[in-house]
Formats: sequence, structure tokens, C-alpha cells
Amino acid sequence: MKATGIVRRIDDLGRVVIPKEIRRTMRIREGESLEIYTDAGGEVIFKKYSPIGELDPCSTQYAEILSRSTGFPALICDRDHVVAVSGVPKREYLDRRITPELEERMDARTPYRAESGSERIFPVEGASLAAAGVFPILSAGDLNGAVVLMQKEDGSLPDEMQIKPFEVAAGFLGSQIEQ
Repeated sequence: MKATGIVRRIDDLGRVVIPKEIRRTMRIREGESLEIYTDAGGEVIFKKYSPIGELDPCSTQYAEILSRSTGFPALICDRDHVVAVSGVPKREYLDRRITPELEERMDARTPYRAESGSERIFPVEGASLAAAGVFPILSAGDLNGAVVLMQKEDGSLPDEMQIKPFEVAAGFLGSQIEQ
């Protein structure tokens, strides 16, 4: 594990401040949840909690079904990383950090649909395909991630019948987080 050179004291209420530099690097925002656990060596580990990550088997299957049924690649992301992929090479997308453009689209909390001639959003740095749609996953008013409909290799965009399952998937995953 890499040392940061920053030391913090625990206060009388058992709290510790995570330095701003680390919060910025790890994209930890105010109000976000952290998972705290220990390893066999006695280290205390703080990890960003991802409700979408808890649904991993479900989200992986959902991405596969979306891609097979629509013919378009599918990604499911939490607020920082791609957690499920289908229809594109996994090594290019899975577990990769999302771009600031996708993060901004998600933060808008409204669906995005690409149109011919519109600005293209690439969900992952260096990705070869742009997003054809971004559908935020919301639960109890909180943004948890997004279902991303990717363009095909030839750049073709989906029709309304191919978009609808992605909207439904975002709603379904949001309801699963609430349970």
C-alpha cells in the first residue's frame, strides 16, 4: 500500500478527517458513504461505497440482456467506474473510471439521447465508442450511477424501441437499491 505522508488524529468522538487532497483524488464528495473494514494485517481500509456494486450479478446480467435484445452495447456505471459491460470488449471499459463529461451528464439527473450532429459523450477515456444515451439510476432522490446505451461501431443511433429498455433498466436498478 502506498503511504501518503499525512497523519491525522482521532478526536474524542472517534472521528478522523480525510484530507482534502485524498478526497479530491478519490472523488469522495460530501455526504457520500464509505465502507470501512480491516484486513488480516490489521490495516483499516476506507473504500467508497457503491450501491450499484452491491448489485453486481444483477447489473452484469441486465447489461447482457440489454445488449442482446437491442443489438447495442450497454454499460452500467456507478458514480465513478463502469461496473458492468456487454457488447464491447470488457478490457476497454470494465472497472475503468468514467469521464468528467459522463459524470456531468449523470449529475444533470435527466436522460440524455444523442442526436445526429450533437456533441458526442465518451463514457471512458480512450474509448472508441460514444454514448447514444445516458439514463441516471436514481433511488430515494440520490444519484447512484447510470445505464449507458452505446453507439454501434458504424456510429448508428438507436430508435425509440431500442432506447426504452435502457430507461426501464435505470428505473429497475434504482428500485433494487431502495430495497
